[in-house]
Amino acid sequence: MLHAPFMGWTGFFFAIVVLLIVARKSLPLAMFSGAVTLGIFTLQPVQLVKEVFLTVTDLSIVFLAIAMGIIPMIGGVMKESGEINSIVNNFRVGKKSFLALAPALMGMLPVPGGAILSAPLVEKAGVGIDDRTKVSINVWFRHLFILIYPLSPALIASTKIIGLTVYDVILWLIPEFILASIVGYLFFLRKVEGKIDYNTPFSLRNLLMPLCVIVSAPVLDFVLRSIFVLRIKEGATLVAVTVAFILSIIFSPIRIDLKKVLIKSKPWNFSLIIIGMFTFLNVFIASNTASLVASLSLSGTILCVLAGFLLGFFTGRVQLPASIILPVYVATYGMMSPLVFSLTYFSIFWGYIISPTHPCIIVTLQYFNTDMKEFYKRMIPPAAVVFLIILIVSFFLI
Repeated sequence: MLHAPFMGWTGFFFAIVVLLIVARKSLPLAMFSGAVTLGIFTLQPVQLVKEVFLTVTDLSIVFLAIAMGIIPMIGGVMKESGEINSIVNNFRVGKKSFLALAPALMGMLPVPGGAILSAPLVEKAGVGIDDRTKVSINVWFRHLFILIYPLSPALIASTKIIGLTVYDVILWLIPEFILASIVGYLFFLRKVEGKIDYNTPFSLRNLLMPLCVIVSAPVLDFVLRSIFVLRIKEGATLVAVTVAFILSIIFSPIRIDLKKVLIKSKPWNFSLIIIGMFTFLNVFIASNTASLVASLSLSGTILCVLAGFLLGFFTGRVQLPASIILPVYVATYGMMSPLVFSLTYFSIFWGYIISPTHPCIIVTLQYFNTDMKEFYKRMIPPAAVVFLIILIVSFFLI
Protein backbone atom coordinates (compact mmCIF):
# COMPACT_ATOMS: atom_id res chain seq x y z
CA MET A 1 0.00 0.00 0.00
CA LEU A 2 2.93 2.31 0.65
CA HIS A 3 3.76 2.34 -3.05
CA ALA A 4 0.20 2.77 -4.25
CA PRO A 5 -0.27 5.66 -6.68
CA PHE A 6 -2.50 7.53 -4.24
CA MET A 7 0.15 7.52 -1.51
CA GLY A 8 2.85 8.38 -4.01
CA TRP A 9 1.00 11.41 -5.39
CA THR A 10 -0.04 12.54 -1.91
CA GLY A 11 3.51 12.27 -0.64
CA PHE A 12 4.90 14.10 -3.66
CA PHE A 13 2.35 16.92 -3.30
CA PHE A 14 3.05 17.44 0.40
CA ALA A 15 6.81 17.16 -0.16
CA ILE A 16 6.70 19.95 -2.77
CA VAL A 17 4.57 22.12 -0.48
CA VAL A 18 7.02 21.59 2.39
CA LEU A 19 9.95 22.33 0.08
CA LEU A 20 8.49 25.60 -1.13
CA ILE A 21 7.45 26.82 2.32
CA VAL A 22 10.61 25.88 4.22
CA ALA A 23 12.91 27.07 1.39
CA ARG A 24 11.88 30.65 2.21
CA LYS A 25 13.87 30.30 5.43
CA SER A 26 16.45 27.61 4.77
CA LEU A 27 17.19 25.66 1.59
CA PRO A 28 19.16 22.85 3.34
CA LEU A 29 16.34 22.37 5.85
CA ALA A 30 13.79 22.45 3.01
CA MET A 31 15.56 19.63 1.16
CA PHE A 32 15.78 17.47 4.30
CA SER A 33 12.18 18.22 5.26
CA GLY A 34 10.94 17.43 1.76
CA ALA A 35 12.83 14.14 1.75
CA VAL A 36 11.39 13.08 5.11
CA THR A 37 7.86 14.12 4.09
CA LEU A 38 8.05 12.13 0.86
CA GLY A 39 9.59 9.15 2.66
CA ILE A 40 6.87 9.05 5.31
CA PHE A 41 4.21 8.60 2.62
CA THR A 42 6.08 6.26 0.30
CA LEU A 43 8.71 4.26 2.21
CA GLN A 44 8.95 2.01 5.22
CA PRO A 45 10.68 3.82 8.16
CA VAL A 46 13.66 1.49 7.95
CA GLN A 47 14.10 2.18 4.24
CA LEU A 48 13.83 5.93 4.79
CA VAL A 49 16.57 5.81 7.44
CA LYS A 50 18.64 3.64 5.11
CA GLU A 51 18.42 6.16 2.27
CA VAL A 52 19.48 8.98 4.57
CA PHE A 53 22.37 6.89 5.91
CA LEU A 54 23.55 5.92 2.42
CA THR A 55 23.54 9.58 1.41
CA VAL A 56 25.57 10.94 4.32
CA THR A 57 28.12 8.08 4.03
CA ASP A 58 28.58 8.33 0.26
CA LEU A 59 32.14 9.66 -0.11
CA SER A 60 31.44 11.26 -3.49
CA ILE A 61 28.65 13.32 -1.91
CA VAL A 62 30.71 14.08 1.20
CA PHE A 63 33.69 15.27 -0.87
CA LEU A 64 31.40 17.38 -3.02
CA ALA A 65 29.73 18.88 0.04
CA ILE A 66 33.09 19.83 1.59
CA ALA A 67 34.26 21.32 -1.71
CA MET A 68 31.08 23.39 -2.02
CA GLY A 69 31.70 24.72 1.48
CA ILE A 70 35.22 25.83 0.57
CA ILE A 71 34.14 27.80 -2.53
CA PRO A 72 32.35 30.60 -0.60
CA MET A 73 35.39 30.74 1.69
CA ILE A 74 37.53 31.58 -1.34
CA GLY A 75 35.11 34.36 -2.20
CA GLY A 76 35.09 35.52 1.40
CA VAL A 77 38.89 35.79 1.53
CA MET A 78 39.00 37.65 -1.81
CA LYS A 79 36.31 40.03 -0.59
CA GLU A 80 38.05 40.64 2.73
CA SER A 81 41.45 41.21 1.12
CA GLY A 82 40.12 43.46 -1.63
CA GLU A 83 41.32 41.07 -4.35
CA ILE A 84 37.97 41.15 -6.12
CA ASN A 85 38.08 44.94 -6.27
CA SER A 86 41.67 44.68 -7.54
CA ILE A 87 40.50 42.67 -10.54
CA VAL A 88 37.78 45.15 -11.40
CA ASN A 89 39.90 48.28 -10.83
CA ASN A 90 42.66 46.96 -13.08
CA PHE A 91 40.45 45.51 -15.76
CA ARG A 92 40.98 48.52 -18.01
CA VAL A 93 38.26 48.24 -20.60
CA GLY A 94 35.66 50.54 -22.14
CA LYS A 95 32.61 51.77 -20.26
CA LYS A 96 30.20 49.30 -21.84
CA SER A 97 32.54 46.37 -21.19
CA PHE A 98 33.15 47.50 -17.62
CA LEU A 99 29.42 47.68 -16.85
CA ALA A 100 29.05 44.10 -18.06
CA LEU A 101 32.28 42.60 -16.70
CA ALA A 102 32.38 44.21 -13.26
CA PRO A 103 29.22 42.53 -11.94
CA ALA A 104 30.01 39.36 -13.93
CA LEU A 105 33.43 38.97 -12.31
CA MET A 106 31.94 39.67 -8.89
CA GLY A 107 29.40 36.93 -9.52
CA MET A 108 31.89 34.15 -10.26
CA LEU A 109 32.30 33.27 -6.60
CA PRO A 110 29.33 32.85 -4.24
CA VAL A 111 29.93 35.79 -1.91
CA PRO A 112 26.97 36.53 0.37
CA GLY A 113 25.58 39.92 -0.61
CA GLY A 114 27.66 39.89 -3.78
CA ALA A 115 25.18 42.01 -5.72
CA ILE A 116 25.64 44.83 -3.23
CA LEU A 117 29.39 44.71 -3.92
CA SER A 118 29.01 45.20 -7.66
CA ALA A 119 26.25 47.82 -7.34
CA PRO A 120 28.66 50.68 -6.38
CA LEU A 121 30.86 49.78 -9.38
CA VAL A 122 27.87 49.95 -11.71
CA GLU A 123 26.85 53.25 -10.13
CA LYS A 124 30.37 54.66 -10.54
CA ALA A 125 30.73 53.61 -14.18
CA GLY A 126 27.10 54.31 -15.07
CA VAL A 127 27.08 58.08 -14.71
CA GLY A 128 24.27 59.40 -16.90
CA ILE A 129 22.31 56.12 -16.83
CA ASP A 130 19.01 56.06 -14.93
CA ASP A 131 18.87 53.96 -11.77
CA ARG A 132 16.30 51.51 -13.15
CA THR A 133 18.69 50.54 -15.92
CA LYS A 134 21.59 50.29 -13.46
CA VAL A 135 19.57 47.80 -11.41
CA SER A 136 18.90 45.73 -14.54
CA ILE A 137 22.55 45.82 -15.58
CA ASN A 138 23.72 44.69 -12.16
CA VAL A 139 21.25 41.79 -11.96
CA TRP A 140 21.51 40.69 -15.60
CA PHE A 141 25.27 40.65 -16.09
CA ARG A 142 26.16 39.52 -12.57
CA HIS A 143 24.85 36.04 -13.36
CA LEU A 144 26.19 35.44 -16.85
CA PHE A 145 29.62 34.03 -15.98
CA ILE A 146 28.09 31.83 -13.27
CA LEU A 147 26.20 30.03 -16.01
CA ILE A 148 29.41 28.63 -17.52
CA TYR A 149 31.82 28.83 -14.56
CA PRO A 150 33.05 25.28 -13.71
CA LEU A 151 32.98 26.00 -9.97
CA SER A 152 29.37 27.13 -9.83
CA PRO A 153 27.91 25.06 -6.93
CA ALA A 154 24.49 24.84 -8.58
CA LEU A 155 25.98 23.62 -11.87
CA ILE A 156 28.23 21.05 -10.21
CA ALA A 157 25.40 19.63 -8.09
CA SER A 158 22.92 19.57 -10.98
CA THR A 159 25.26 17.71 -13.34
CA LYS A 160 26.01 15.12 -10.67
CA ILE A 161 22.30 14.29 -10.40
CA ILE A 162 22.30 12.93 -13.97
CA GLY A 163 25.78 11.44 -13.93
CA LEU A 164 27.54 14.15 -16.01
CA THR A 165 30.30 16.61 -15.13
CA VAL A 166 30.42 20.35 -15.67
CA TYR A 167 32.94 19.77 -18.45
CA ASP A 168 30.40 17.65 -20.31
CA VAL A 169 27.85 20.47 -20.42
CA ILE A 170 29.68 23.80 -20.42
CA LEU A 171 30.17 23.87 -24.19
CA TRP A 172 26.42 23.31 -24.59
CA LEU A 173 25.67 26.23 -22.25
CA ILE A 174 27.83 28.68 -24.20
CA PRO A 175 25.14 29.40 -26.86
CA GLU A 176 22.69 30.42 -24.11
CA PHE A 177 25.44 32.51 -22.51
CA ILE A 178 26.08 34.28 -25.82
CA LEU A 179 22.36 34.79 -26.42
CA ALA A 180 21.83 36.38 -23.00
CA SER A 181 24.94 38.54 -23.43
CA ILE A 182 23.79 39.86 -26.82
CA VAL A 183 20.24 40.58 -25.65
CA GLY A 184 21.54 42.27 -22.49
CA TYR A 185 23.85 44.43 -24.58
CA LEU A 186 21.08 45.45 -26.99
CA PHE A 187 18.62 46.39 -24.26
CA PHE A 188 20.93 47.87 -21.60
CA LEU A 189 24.34 48.83 -22.99
CA ARG A 190 23.98 49.68 -26.67
CA LYS A 191 23.32 53.39 -26.10
CA VAL A 192 25.84 53.85 -23.27
CA GLU A 193 28.47 56.47 -24.09
CA GLY A 194 31.54 57.95 -22.44
CA LYS A 195 34.65 56.66 -20.69
CA ILE A 196 35.61 55.69 -17.16
CA ASP A 197 38.06 57.85 -15.23
CA TYR A 198 40.21 55.57 -13.07
CA ASN A 199 41.61 57.09 -9.90
CA THR A 200 44.42 54.56 -9.40
CA PRO A 201 47.33 53.53 -11.67
CA PHE A 202 47.14 50.23 -13.53
CA SER A 203 48.77 47.25 -11.77
CA LEU A 204 49.31 44.04 -13.73
CA ARG A 205 50.17 42.19 -10.54
CA ASN A 206 46.92 43.21 -8.84
CA LEU A 207 45.03 41.98 -11.89
CA LEU A 208 46.75 38.65 -12.50
CA MET A 209 47.19 37.36 -8.96
CA PRO A 210 43.50 37.34 -7.96
CA LEU A 211 42.57 36.12 -11.46
CA CYS A 212 44.98 33.24 -10.87
CA VAL A 213 42.97 32.25 -7.79
CA ILE A 214 39.69 32.21 -9.70
CA VAL A 215 41.11 30.29 -12.66
CA SER A 216 43.32 27.85 -10.71
CA ALA A 217 40.51 25.75 -9.26
CA PRO A 218 38.69 24.78 -12.49
CA VAL A 219 42.00 24.29 -14.33
CA LEU A 220 43.43 22.04 -11.62
CA ASP A 221 40.15 20.14 -11.32
CA PHE A 222 40.12 19.47 -15.08
CA VAL A 223 43.81 18.45 -15.15
CA LEU A 224 43.45 16.02 -12.24
CA ARG A 225 40.40 14.39 -13.81
CA SER A 226 42.22 14.10 -17.15
CA ILE A 227 45.51 12.67 -15.86
CA PHE A 228 44.37 10.34 -13.09
CA VAL A 229 41.76 7.60 -13.05
CA LEU A 230 39.91 8.58 -9.89
CA ARG A 231 37.51 6.25 -8.11
CA ILE A 232 35.85 9.30 -6.57
CA LYS A 233 36.03 12.11 -9.11
CA GLU A 234 34.81 14.66 -6.60
CA GLY A 235 38.19 14.23 -4.90
CA ALA A 236 39.72 16.24 -7.74
CA THR A 237 37.27 19.07 -7.11
CA LEU A 238 38.02 19.03 -3.40
CA VAL A 239 41.79 19.21 -4.00
CA ALA A 240 41.34 21.97 -6.60
CA VAL A 241 39.22 24.28 -4.45
CA THR A 242 41.49 23.67 -1.44
CA VAL A 243 44.51 24.79 -3.48
CA ALA A 244 42.59 27.86 -4.69
CA PHE A 245 41.61 28.67 -1.09
CA ILE A 246 45.26 28.45 0.03
CA LEU A 247 46.34 30.66 -2.90
CA SER A 248 43.70 33.27 -2.00
CA ILE A 249 45.27 33.53 1.47
CA ILE A 250 48.87 33.56 0.17
CA PHE A 251 48.14 36.23 -2.43
CA SER A 252 46.21 38.42 -0.01
CA PRO A 253 47.93 41.78 0.58
CA ILE A 254 46.64 41.82 4.15
CA ARG A 255 46.46 39.33 7.01
CA ILE A 256 43.16 37.46 6.77
CA ASP A 257 40.96 36.86 9.81
CA LEU A 258 39.72 33.38 8.86
CA LYS A 259 37.22 33.31 11.73
CA LYS A 260 35.60 36.48 10.39
CA VAL A 261 35.53 35.05 6.85
CA LEU A 262 34.02 31.82 8.17
CA ILE A 263 31.21 33.64 9.96
CA LYS A 264 30.40 35.88 7.00
CA SER A 265 30.56 33.25 4.24
CA LYS A 266 28.64 30.55 6.19
CA PRO A 267 30.18 27.62 4.28
CA TRP A 268 28.10 25.08 6.18
CA ASN A 269 24.99 26.27 4.33
CA PHE A 270 26.54 25.35 0.98
CA SER A 271 27.68 21.95 2.27
CA LEU A 272 24.32 21.16 3.83
CA ILE A 273 22.52 22.12 0.61
CA ILE A 274 24.45 19.34 -1.18
CA ILE A 275 23.69 16.77 1.53
CA GLY A 276 20.02 17.77 1.64
CA MET A 277 19.73 17.84 -2.13
CA PHE A 278 21.01 14.29 -2.56
CA THR A 279 19.02 13.04 0.42
CA PHE A 280 15.88 14.26 -1.31
CA LEU A 281 17.07 12.79 -4.62
CA ASN A 282 17.75 9.35 -3.14
CA VAL A 283 14.43 9.23 -1.31
CA PHE A 284 12.71 10.44 -4.48
CA ILE A 285 14.26 7.62 -6.52
CA ALA A 286 13.61 4.95 -3.87
CA SER A 287 9.97 6.01 -3.55
CA ASN A 288 9.30 5.36 -7.24
CA THR A 289 7.60 8.76 -7.39
CA ALA A 290 9.55 9.62 -10.52
CA SER A 291 7.73 6.83 -12.37
CA LEU A 292 4.37 8.25 -11.29
CA VAL A 293 5.28 11.70 -12.62
CA ALA A 294 6.67 10.10 -15.78
CA SER A 295 3.30 8.42 -16.36
CA LEU A 296 1.84 11.88 -17.07
CA SER A 297 3.69 11.74 -20.40
CA LEU A 298 4.67 15.40 -20.35
CA SER A 299 6.61 16.53 -23.39
CA GLY A 300 10.30 17.21 -22.85
CA THR A 301 9.83 20.90 -23.58
CA ILE A 302 7.02 21.34 -21.06
CA LEU A 303 8.86 19.37 -18.38
CA CYS A 304 12.37 20.75 -18.87
CA VAL A 305 11.91 24.27 -20.19
CA LEU A 306 8.48 25.53 -19.13
CA ALA A 307 8.24 23.75 -15.76
CA GLY A 308 11.93 24.43 -15.11
CA PHE A 309 11.51 28.15 -15.71
CA LEU A 310 8.38 28.38 -13.57
CA LEU A 311 9.93 26.49 -10.66
CA GLY A 312 13.04 28.66 -10.87
CA PHE A 313 10.89 31.79 -10.92
CA PHE A 314 8.59 30.84 -8.03
CA THR A 315 11.27 29.35 -5.77
CA GLY A 316 14.10 31.79 -6.52
CA ARG A 317 16.42 28.79 -6.47
CA VAL A 318 18.33 26.57 -8.91
CA GLN A 319 19.14 23.44 -6.90
CA LEU A 320 15.57 22.89 -5.74
CA PRO A 321 13.94 22.79 -9.20
CA ALA A 322 16.85 20.75 -10.56
CA SER A 323 16.34 18.16 -7.81
CA ILE A 324 12.74 17.70 -8.96
CA ILE A 325 12.91 17.99 -12.74
CA LEU A 326 16.14 16.15 -13.60
CA PRO A 327 15.24 12.78 -12.01
CA VAL A 328 11.73 12.97 -13.48
CA TYR A 329 13.18 13.46 -16.95
CA VAL A 330 15.53 10.50 -16.50
CA ALA A 331 12.63 8.32 -15.32
CA THR A 332 10.56 9.40 -18.32
CA TYR A 333 13.07 9.50 -21.16
CA GLY A 334 16.20 7.77 -19.90
CA MET A 335 19.66 9.31 -19.94
CA MET A 336 19.74 13.09 -20.31
CA SER A 337 22.08 14.39 -23.01
CA PRO A 338 24.29 17.46 -22.43
CA LEU A 339 22.15 19.37 -24.97
CA VAL A 340 18.89 18.68 -23.12
CA PHE A 341 20.58 19.41 -19.80
CA SER A 342 21.78 22.78 -21.08
CA LEU A 343 18.26 23.80 -22.12
CA THR A 344 16.80 22.54 -18.84
CA TYR A 345 19.42 24.13 -16.63
CA PHE A 346 19.28 27.44 -18.46
CA SER A 347 15.48 27.57 -18.16
CA ILE A 348 15.68 26.96 -14.41
CA PHE A 349 18.52 29.46 -14.13
CA TRP A 350 16.63 32.09 -16.11
CA GLY A 351 13.55 31.75 -13.93
CA TYR A 352 15.78 32.13 -10.88
CA ILE A 353 17.50 35.26 -12.24
CA ILE A 354 14.26 37.23 -12.63
CA SER A 355 12.47 35.76 -9.60
CA PRO A 356 11.01 38.38 -7.22
CA THR A 357 12.41 36.30 -4.35
CA HIS A 358 15.95 36.46 -5.77
CA PRO A 359 18.13 38.17 -3.09
CA CYS A 360 20.32 39.92 -5.70
CA ILE A 361 17.29 41.77 -7.04
CA ILE A 362 16.13 42.81 -3.59
CA VAL A 363 19.48 44.20 -2.40
CA THR A 364 20.13 45.97 -5.72
CA LEU A 365 16.70 47.62 -5.62
CA GLN A 366 17.43 48.80 -2.10
CA TYR A 367 20.82 50.19 -3.09
CA PHE A 368 19.47 52.21 -6.03
CA ASN A 369 16.24 53.08 -4.22
CA THR A 370 14.08 51.69 -7.04
CA ASP A 371 10.86 49.71 -6.70
CA MET A 372 10.12 46.26 -8.08
CA LYS A 373 7.52 47.49 -10.56
CA GLU A 374 9.95 49.82 -12.31
CA PHE A 375 12.59 47.10 -12.37
CA TYR A 376 10.31 44.63 -14.13
CA LYS A 377 9.29 47.24 -16.71
CA ARG A 378 12.93 47.23 -17.83
CA MET A 379 13.68 43.56 -17.19
CA ILE A 380 10.69 41.67 -18.60
CA PRO A 381 11.07 42.55 -22.32
CA PRO A 382 14.69 41.32 -22.72
CA ALA A 383 14.12 38.39 -20.35
CA ALA A 384 11.05 37.37 -22.38
CA VAL A 385 13.02 37.55 -25.63
CA VAL A 386 15.69 35.20 -24.28
CA PHE A 387 13.21 32.73 -22.81
CA LEU A 388 10.96 32.64 -25.88
CA ILE A 389 13.96 31.88 -28.11
CA ILE A 390 14.98 29.01 -25.83
CA LEU A 391 11.39 27.74 -25.66
CA ILE A 392 11.02 27.74 -29.45
CA VAL A 393 14.41 26.07 -29.98
CA SER A 394 13.60 23.40 -27.40
CA PHE A 395 10.52 22.26 -29.38
CA PHE A 396 12.91 21.18 -32.13
CA LEU A 397 15.74 19.82 -29.98
CA ILE A 398 14.14 18.06 -27.00
